[in-house]
Amino acid sequence: MILTVTGGKGGVGKSTVAYNLAAELRGVVVDGDLAMADLPASHGPDLHDVLAGRATPHEAVRSSGPVTMIPCGRTLAGARAADPTALADALTELDRAYRWVVVDSPAGLRADVGLPLAVADAAVLVTVPGAAALADALRVRELARELDAGLCRVVLNRAGPDPTTHAIADRFGAPVVPIPDSETLAAAQRHGHPVSEMAPDAPATVAFESLADAVQSCRSV
Repeated sequence: MILTVTGGKGGVGKSTVAYNLAAELRGVVVDGDLAMADLPASHGPDLHDVLAGRATPHEAVRSSGPVTMIPCGRTLAGARAADPTALADALTELDRAYRWVVVDSPAGLRADVGLPLAVADAAVLVTVPGAAALADALRVRELARELDAGLCRVVLNRAGPDPTTHAIADRFGAPVVPIPDSETLAAAQRHGHPVSEMAPDAPATVAFESLADAVQSCRSV
């Protein structure tokens, strides 16, 4: 199943959610932001190479780290050489080999944001409290509808102690999973580890476990 993690506004934590969700699902996470890669880097072929025809998707998979992933290159030359329209075929090929393919999408509403949504079986929409982030996320929600990417869950990242999840669920038309603001989660991401590995009993770990359970229920629908 191809699951696209998207959101609209930059800095809301899409990469953190994609990385930790892939860890919980034991899937492969793909850094789909061709211009502003944010997941851990690695040596060897990356997504730029795949989209430029220099490597196959399977050659770019890195399974030696805590989360199986395809990193994306960080050079301007690599981004220019990559053909974004080849992403759909790459994800489809991965989908044949992995039960879960989690795609970390770019921010904004550029054309490349729609590419992972167009091939996705379902989407997880990430936002944070605040009018600007919610407004951007609603725009991406409309794009997902146009591309027929079913919205599985909304993630309210950096949620406070009493998040208004019911109101957000009504606005987006999907259940909301709050992820609490957590320095432990931020530290784990900085070190390239899922939070469950560093703090198995942390509230953020419990939240990602709940999110993974919810996403698996979407698969069975």
